[in-house]
Amino acid sequence: MTPRRVTGRQLRRNTPSANGSPAVLTVDFSRFPLAPGDRVLDLGCGGGRHAFECYRRGADVVALDRNAEEIAEVRKWFAAMEQAGEAPAGASATAMEGDALNLPFDDDTFDKIIISEVMEHIPDDEGVLAEMVRVLKPGGLLAVTVPRYLPEKICWALSDEYHEVEGGHIRIYKGDELVDKVRAAGLTPYGSHHAHALHSPYWWIKCAVGVGNDKALPVRAYHQLLVWDIVGTPVISTLTKAAEKALNPVLGKSFVVYASKPHRPGSGT
Repeated sequence: MTPRRVTGRQLRRNTPSANGSPAVLTVDFSRFPLAPGDRVLDLGCGGGRHAFECYRRGADVVALDRNAEEIAEVRKWFAAMEQAGEAPAGASATAMEGDALNLPFDDDTFDKIIISEVMEHIPDDEGVLAEMVRVLKPGGLLAVTVPRYLPEKICWALSDEYHEVEGGHIRIYKGDELVDKVRAAGLTPYGSHHAHALHSPYWWIKCAVGVGNDKALPVRAYHQLLVWDIVGTPVISTLTKAAEKALNPVLGKSFVVYASKPHRPGSGT
């Protein structure tokens, strides 16, 4: 099975690399540790980039999204990874359609939940948080990522087309607002950071020349830089990753919050 060409939003949300691995990860797994056998939900999985990484790390992964086409594609990649021996023995991976506001799982099902670049699309974000808390085990961890306030605000100012589409972004979170919502849902935030600084200028350029105008020279040139960052030579990738790490605190396109679900009083833990 051959991966599709790297284009547009796939650079941040969807694209697997040539061996089926996620080309761009927003969640930092050094801050969100997985153990083999952990039950993980990738909610609103899109093209499956985080689900693939969890599967590779030995987790029992459920990738859930309401988009049937993306779920079918993720299911194919899971099968290809299994055939290629990319996942450890004992790991499992399931791709399924579902509703984030009505998750088809029992209480306290998952050890870890990832929801990446999803909550800005959903009117009832507090309802989604409540459902995630319900199915997360006590002591379990949540990683939630959303577009960062300033880069997203610039995109909205440059282009109505960027967000005024069916299923598009309906809100821009400030960092404190997201942390407060996570805490109000009953979780304990324990860390945060920014990611994907190199992607902010790319989307500003696209918003300036037209979101759907992939043929504009500035878009094509910057897109090539991002492709080099993903699949370029070790020297180029080292340079781009060093630049992004330095710029993330200022220009990071995504804001990531990590939180844990407290144990119940009297549980003895």
